[in-house]
Amino acid sequence: MKVLVTGGAGFIGSHVVRLLMAEGHEVTVLDNFSTGDRAHLPADGFELWAMDVRTEEARIKMLSVPFDGIVHLAAQTMVDSSIRDPLFDAQQNVMGSVNVLEAARRMGARVIFASTAAAYGDVKEDMLPVPEDAPLAPLSFYGLTKVTVERYLALYHALYGLHYVVLRFANVYGERQGDKGEGGVISIFCKRVARGLPITIYGDGGQTRDFVYAGDIAHGICAALTTAQVDTAYNLSTATETSLRELVAGIAEAAGHPIHPTLDEPRPGDIYRSMLANARAHTGLGWQPETSLREGLQRTYRYFCEMQ
Repeated sequence: MKVLVTGGAGFIGSHVVRLLMAEGHEVTVLDNFSTGDRAHLPADGFELWAMDVRTEEARIKMLSVPFDGIVHLAAQTMVDSSIRDPLFDAQQNVMGSVNVLEAARRMGARVIFASTAAAYGDVKEDMLPVPEDAPLAPLSFYGLTKVTVERYLALYHALYGLHYVVLRFANVYGERQGDKGEGGVISIFCKRVARGLPITIYGDGGQTRDFVYAGDIAHGICAALTTAQVDTAYNLSTATETSLRELVAGIAEAAGHPIHPTLDEPRPGDIYRSMLANARAHTGLGWQPETSLREGLQRTYRYFCEMQ
């Protein structure tokens, strides 16, 4: 397949590009390097377009190649940034996505869209793990823009016959992760611990997340490119809750010494508990997570130690 990966030089994108290339696909990366890094990508074996997905230049360039699929990862991914600057968040996440959809529907490419657990908002405890048909009630503009693009996809399908797969990621972590994004707490903690610096938990430490390894996410994305079960949403998750206290304990095990975090006030827009069901992905994509949190934390901590 000919596959375009927007945001391919980013954290998740770099895992996806490597897997697509390993599976023999013809890969093109589109990235403006505002948060991505050329060093995240292989030395060669793919085409690179250094441009902003929001521009007319990018839309014209996308139309120049008959892609079979577009993996759309380019986005503003910070909850707190979206609350500070809703306009920038919308420009990045909504207008950039519409540019991709316009190109995709004209060439007949399938779109794989990276959505988020933040689309569900702060779900009642009796609804955990959250299924895909739960109400979408985001608490941040970041979550709202992702839900908005999901609606665009559904309407593009209804009006133009565009095929798509929405993937609502739980909290993704792994090698090459920056300090940004929903799973960024792991990279922040691992990086600081590797440097011998203290860490801070915003809240009481009891808040939970569903941490899923980036390599597993890449396999889910590849499965979405070929599944017959399209025009729907799938959660990619472990269906397991991990508190921040438990997370710190796991990083301490990887580091080989105890860690004593400080506590600070919780941040606005943060969800207290989060865990996504993943049975639909198992059925529709043939996907399930393979990497345990313990193994993933060891890989991630080792990576940041090697980067010092």
